[in-house]
Amino acid sequence: MWKNPSESFSVIGIRYFERHKGEVNSCTFSPDCTILLTCSDDSRIHIWNAKNGKLLYKVKGHTGPVKAGCFSPDGMLFASGSHDCTVRVWKMETTECLHVLRGHNKSVETVCFSPSSKKLLSAGWDRTAILWDVQVGCILKVFSGHHDVIQTSAFSPNTPHLATGSWDYTVKVWNLKSENKDKTLAGHKGNISCVCFSMPGMLASGSWDRTVRVWNPLIGTLIFMLNGHLGWVKSLTFSRDGMLLATAGYDEMVKVWDCENGKCIKVLEGVLEPAHACTFAPDGALLLSGTIDHKI
Repeated sequence: MWKNPSESFSVIGIRYFERHKGEVNSCTFSPDCTILLTCSDDSRIHIWNAKNGKLLYKVKGHTGPVKAGCFSPDGMLFASGSHDCTVRVWKMETTECLHVLRGHNKSVETVCFSPSSKKLLSAGWDRTAILWDVQVGCILKVFSGHHDVIQTSAFSPNTPHLATGSWDYTVKVWNLKSENKDKTLAGHKGNISCVCFSMPGMLASGSWDRTVRVWNPLIGTLIFMLNGHLGWVKSLTFSRDGMLLATAGYDEMVKVWDCENGKCIKVLEGVLEPAHACTFAPDGALLLSGTIDHKI
């Protein structure tokens, strides 16, 4: 964890958690950054106290590797997607499984909640994205158009849009109110590995081509192309005011960018294995989570 990333990097905590029995595929922080959720090839979901590293729950239910997990913005639920082709919605307080969502016919690689926490998007190897009603557990809409695996997804925090990133090298921005206003963002020369919206309305995408692109998603234009990573970009996050963008790559490098001019203002090298998750905490600290040998 690093405090005040826009000014100086001061490492204030490094903690190692115990091992999963399989490779860790996904790590994500709760909205208040106090809980860490990890998903593994061992078919398990682990829920940790992010401050002291204590394992709170081992969650069972999936029958195959768990590829993705996320918290609802209200912190009441979490969701998981698996190689078993299902999506599960869980109650955070008790880890009770509320829904097993069936609709995909191949591995689910990404899940994300809408800002209201009432809808959930899932996508994966079948090249489709499915929008679910979380309360009822039914399909609301199926999005088709990608020509390869969908690896990543995100909802806009303040407009009726969502984004999906695919191994077809494109990002698609879907308008939830008008299908004829969907956008395809092309330009990357590798698989899209991560996408994220900012509060002011920008969209960032990270790729296996080692670049990050920042877009105006409503009109489909490129604002910045950010170069400097030496490996593919694994995760990225905007600060809560949208002024900073942090990116983490397989080069074990973390970069912080100024979103007004696209300049890299800070670099951290060699301090962490590839970061599965990065986020800005409410106090402005930059939090990262990665894995070493099944350890978090």
